[in-house]
Amino acid sequence: MDVQLLTEHENAQLGTRQPLPEAYLGLSDEEMDARLGAARAALGDAVVILGHHYQRDEVIRFADFTGDSLRLSRQAATRADARYIVFCGVQFMAESADVLAAPGQQVILPDLAAGCSMADMATIDQLETCWDELEAAGVAGVLPVTYINSAAAIKAFCGEHGGAVCTSSNAAAVLAWGWRRAATLLMLPDQHLGRNTACAMGVPLDEMVVWDPDEPLGGLTPDALARARLILWKGHCSVHERFTVAQIDRFRAAHPDGRVIVHPECTFDVVQAADETGSTERIVQRVTESPAGSVWAVGTEIHLVSRLARQVAPERTVVTLDPFGCLCSTMFRVSPNHLLWVLESLIEGRVHNRVVVPEGRKRWARVALDRMLEIT
Repeated sequence: MDVQLLTEHENAQLGTRQPLPEAYLGLSDEEMDARLGAARAALGDAVVILGHHYQRDEVIRFADFTGDSLRLSRQAATRADARYIVFCGVQFMAESADVLAAPGQQVILPDLAAGCSMADMATIDQLETCWDELEAAGVAGVLPVTYINSAAAIKAFCGEHGGAVCTSSNAAAVLAWGWRRAATLLMLPDQHLGRNTACAMGVPLDEMVVWDPDEPLGGLTPDALARARLILWKGHCSVHERFTVAQIDRFRAAHPDGRVIVHPECTFDVVQAADETGSTERIVQRVTESPAGSVWAVGTEIHLVSRLARQVAPERTVVTLDPFGCLCSTMFRVSPNHLLWVLESLIEGRVHNRVVVPEGRKRWARVALDRMLEIT
């Protein structure tokens, strides 16, 4: 199969919405499923399709592997036989897959507009300014750690400066690894994951500070920085910040014997009010393995909650904490229409929406990601 290389213009389109050809609009569900199944079968082992837990069911059903960022990162690193990795997720995930990909593999994001608002809250320019200001303030020996929900440039910075990437599954292990090497860690971009993880590890709240990239010296004093064991970047997930303690109280009033489990990207108060916290993989495992008759309220993205509810019913009851449902709108941009378009284009010898991390950046991002995989 001969596939054309990306033009400079196509590369420049990373992060902008790609219009679908008119032929891929308005397809019936039946035609969509039939053509997706046929395209998947025709491509065979040349393609591996990765689907994040937050994807819609119409996309997930065609994924070869489903999981959270850590599991899918591992799958991307082990499928050297596949020429194409089609990542049904968001930009930072596809970037990580490209960093970990074998030579010659190409990573495709079905819709390049599928970004992450949390990842956008930490830019490389902001991080470099932060680093310079910390040094100027006399805060020495800081080790950077970044959540996998970050741009490749942020991961590369961490790799080059001795740090690592973490996911919600292994954040505690990575923080422990970091503190064995440095007295102070800088964790970005999600302050809630860092605070909740460190607190569970026994770190007092008064040994954590929040760095605001829009303020000089992060809005902090040199003394406050000198006392901090953990510097948290002022970032968050807009989906997980919607969950509240009031929602937990309402669930408990309706289901006194029910259990509440939330993602560690939720706010500190919500995590403290919940019965348990864990990554998406942990949430799936905990609910699936719970006794028959269990009732759960889950604080994470609605597609995962709804899918989990169907999988464990009728033996268990699963509801979302937010009655309106918390949808990751950027993840939702990856539609079955986009997936069909990129798969059928591969059959025709064309690559659309390839994600490419520049070689210099890729080298250090790979160092940070490899450390994550080794620590886990």
